Amino acid sequence: MATTLVLIDVQNDYFPGGRMVLHGSPEAGQHAHRLLAHFRKRGLPTVHVQHLAASPAATFFLSGTEGAEIRASVAPLPGERVVQKHFPNAFRETALLELLRADGAERLVVCGMMTHMCVDATVRAAADLGFEVLLAQDACATRALSHGGVTVPAEHVHLAFLAALGSAYAKVGSTDEILAQLA
Repeated sequence: MATTLVLIDVQNDYFPGGRMVLHGSPEAGQHAHRLLAHFRKRGLPTVHVQHLAASPAATFFLSGTEGAEIRASVAPLPGERVVQKHFPNAFRETALLELLRADGAERLVVCGMMTHMCVDATVRAAADLGFEVLLAQDACATRALSHGGVTVPAEHVHLAFLAALGSAYAKVGSTDEILAQLA
């Protein structure tokens, strides 16, 4: 089955020292690196997705800043494709679908940030578009959220979104499990 790796928003602002640090981003970045190394070693297609802020009120992912750059550990090599987006769903107003169709992709391995926002929106769209999605749970990171005066810890946000995605939109597993499935 033709498979493409999609790395979503693994950018400096989400890591320590950035403007929107996520819980577990260093570890998630290491797992994303492992997935990317696997795809590169086998000459399989990859797509790096980079979020650039479009709103003048944005506080992170500002175009031209170090924070908006893709993390060095997963930075694209010459010839690797980068899709820039301005919305959580990486398919919205981008060439992502056309690139995947040109690859003949039937299955996507997805990792990245934030689990509850851009990963969620992109995985749901990918499934709706007919792709089989393998979501690397340990290669994703998120943050705590608040609603109604209650703060939900990042670990719970992460698990809740993985559970929802795993119920209908993706096969959710660890990087090790996904790499074993691809072998």
